[in-house]
Amino acid sequence: MYTLRLIFKNSMRHKLRTSLTILGLVVAIFSFGLLQTVVDAWYAGAEGASNTTLVTRNKTSLVFPLPLSYQARIRAVRGVSGVGFANWFQGTYKDPKNFFAQFAISGESYLNIYPDYLLPAEDRVAFLKDRKGCIVGRKLADQYGFKVGDIIPLKGTIYPGNWELVVRGIYDGKQSTTNTSTLFFHWDYVNETMKKVAPRRSNQIGVYVVQIDQPENAAAISAAVDKEFANSLAETLTETEKAFQLGFVSMSEAIVVAIRVVSFVVIIIIAAVMANTMAMSARERLGEYATLKALGFGPGFLTLMILGESLLLSAFGAAIGIVILFPFAAFLGKAMGTMFPVFEVSQLTVVQQVLAALAIGAVAAIAPTIRAVRINIVDGLRSIG
Repeated sequence: MYTLRLIFKNSMRHKLRTSLTILGLVVAIFSFGLLQTVVDAWYAGAEGASNTTLVTRNKTSLVFPLPLSYQARIRAVRGVSGVGFANWFQGTYKDPKNFFAQFAISGESYLNIYPDYLLPAEDRVAFLKDRKGCIVGRKLADQYGFKVGDIIPLKGTIYPGNWELVVRGIYDGKQSTTNTSTLFFHWDYVNETMKKVAPRRSNQIGVYVVQIDQPENAAAISAAVDKEFANSLAETLTETEKAFQLGFVSMSEAIVVAIRVVSFVVIIIIAAVMANTMAMSARERLGEYATLKALGFGPGFLTLMILGESLLLSAFGAAIGIVILFPFAAFLGKAMGTMFPVFEVSQLTVVQQVLAALAIGAVAAIAPTIRAVRINIVDGLRSIG
């Protein structure tokens, strides 16, 4: 207890220097955590993907559709327990800046594959009965003020025309990482219109989502599905939902890598600043260290004093940085709306922040500790700081 009090008093000798050092640590640990949270948000879709869901798309490119007739043939593949499908819609709501994900889906078969979308039973029934009905995620509903019964007008881009959808339900996420920033409506509504205005574009599917019985059979079932359509006019590529999501992330991999690099550069810079602070403190106390050695205190005690002070400053800075990160991340996630459907601080990020703080404290104490331990008693007593 006495040693801890001594370490604390040493750290508070120069209050301005200590305050500025802690402030720098707060900014560094906070920035590190925020940047890691951004990276996590980038990968949120892939990390939340089910290990029993496959995605089948056109082998040539995602922009090329697949025939509706493939659904029955995929369902017949051994190990497949369910098949749904979805088309990316990309309609404009009032203003082009109001961007959010919109999918025309197969209805009940699609919802059955995603039990993490929690929808009241009566709302589910209402949605399935209404050809123009849609369901929206809770985060999306909160952002735009959507309520059950509202009419959402969309101006089509991929599918030209003016589309009116009626909100029949608002779904919540089973977990905090579930995406609740998406609008789903009936593919039949789109398809019926396409049959009238562009017959060649009817009965076309963007992707099939395939539910399988056992995760370990994913590779075999994927190969079986693709073999079914080999040498056809629309060959398929089937992969796990996670791999499918990571395919989108890979398009911006350079940005993700840059963010990661910057987050670690911040830690390296503050470690250098912290090391300089500890070196200054140690140089001022060489006479004290020499006196302690003359009184019989060994290298272990000096190491404890210097390392303890360095870790104490790091702990204070890290604690404040971690605490303020949570409300700021919540505010930022709300402000960004649907840009990042899932934006929250993970346990891993907090652990990384703590480890980074410990590393900063330990590295910053190395040089002054070595100097204090090696100082000759006579030379130390002659030191004037």
